[in-house]
Amino acid sequence: MRRAPLARPIRVLHLSDLHASMFVPLSMIDAAIAMGLAAKPDVICLTGDFISHSHDNPAKSDYARVLRRLSAAAPAFAVMGNHDGGRWAARIGGHHDHRMMDGILEESGIQLLHNRSAVVEVRGQTLAIAGVGDLWSDEVDGGSAFRGVDERLPAVLLAHNPDTKDALGHYRWDLMLSGHTHGGQVIVPFYGTPFVAVADARYLSGLKPWGERQVHVTRGVGNLLGVRFNCRPEVSVLEVG
Repeated sequence: MRRAPLARPIRVLHLSDLHASMFVPLSMIDAAIAMGLAAKPDVICLTGDFISHSHDNPAKSDYARVLRRLSAAAPAFAVMGNHDGGRWAARIGGHHDHRMMDGILEESGIQLLHNRSAVVEVRGQTLAIAGVGDLWSDEVDGGSAFRGVDERLPAVLLAHNPDTKDALGHYRWDLMLSGHTHGGQVIVPFYGTPFVAVADARYLSGLKPWGERQVHVTRGVGNLLGVRFNCRPEVSVLEVG
């Protein structure tokens, strides 16, 4: 079945790994959001890790107020990351579920696509957006995420961890947006990064092909433990055609 092509490119703001914490204040996240909104996106996608730990989260209402700027500007969609709650987070002392972030996103007007999909109309064009749970938290359910998705529509997949592509290769999607890697966070000259949080290190950052599809991995806005070296934070804007 042939896809219905986009007549004109759609501008997508891709933010990930905000990691609100004592090392990443809301003022830094707010500045990143302002930078992204300056590009006047048509659609906004957030690919998880809104928080780092369970002990240094910002006030829920304050975080929702900052994120609300996104949904006020354009249709905004999100998925959860491994730090946002669930099986993986619980193992490191984090939240056992992501109810806290569920509430913040609901208050902010951002639509959570946790193994769900949505259809968005932009400039008279229709785009399907599907989202899945986090891979490390064992919450990926492609069947639920793509149930009811019209295969004639161009489809964007939101998945926190780029390794998720291998679990969802038999579903119909054209572009996957991910974060998780922080681009390596630390890049040592003449060596590379000693911290690779994915099995497929080819997809550490940037826009790269995967067969006939594309995978975009943003370096993300925040960090863990206040550390970045030779790997600047990133606000990504893509022209999706």
